[in-house]
Amino acid sequence: MKILLVEDELKVVTVLKKGFEEEEYEVDVAFDGKTGHLMSMSKQYDIIVLDISLPIFNGYELCELIRRRDVHVPILMLTALGTTDNKVEALNLGADDYVVKPFEFKELLARVRALTRRANPNYGPTVLQAGDLELNTLTKVVRSGNTQISLTAREFSLLELLLQHKNEVLSRTYIAEQVWALNFDTGTNVVDVYINYLRNKIDKPFNRRLIHTVVGMGYSLRDTE
Repeated sequence: MKILLVEDELKVVTVLKKGFEEEEYEVDVAFDGKTGHLMSMSKQYDIIVLDISLPIFNGYELCELIRRRDVHVPILMLTALGTTDNKVEALNLGADDYVVKPFEFKELLARVRALTRRANPNYGPTVLQAGDLELNTLTKVVRSGNTQISLTAREFSLLELLLQHKNEVLSRTYIAEQVWALNFDTGTNVVDVYINYLRNKIDKPFNRRLIHTVVGMGYSLRDTE
């Protein structure tokens, strides 16, 4: 898996390059937008991670240039600029995801994995499982053994996200951004409310605990208790 990292902060580059390479990614680095643009044209990458505040071409300009030529490669913006207007501009120019510094590497890695899976024509299994719980992404049917479970559209999206990241810990912010998108008010407890809705449908009736709270970090759906 090949990553193009366009970032001018040496400390950030060092941390990310080391982290991605430990996960067996091949990482190329550009320290300015112009070099990043040239490198994006010279090699096929599985994902491009870029900052906004770059020398020569900024991240917005670079994102737009890449999108004019390649509509498929996933682009993840990694930046200290965290306003809704910043995010909207990046997404409108063609970015697929947006991560604000400071960040947790494991969450960034999860986002990178999610984007590269979606870019693959054979993205993801049709049936996602945890124990005897099954979610069919095509038929939108959820079952536990022989019992069909009725979920709302939002509950289904939340469960699908948890199953896609089975055994990983997802922060409330990440869940909110993926399930509720940019109009989510992070000051509300809607994530916790919907987690409770899911527990009442997939855990309590079957006398088990698949969804776990990780104090101070978020939630994790696991195969076993």
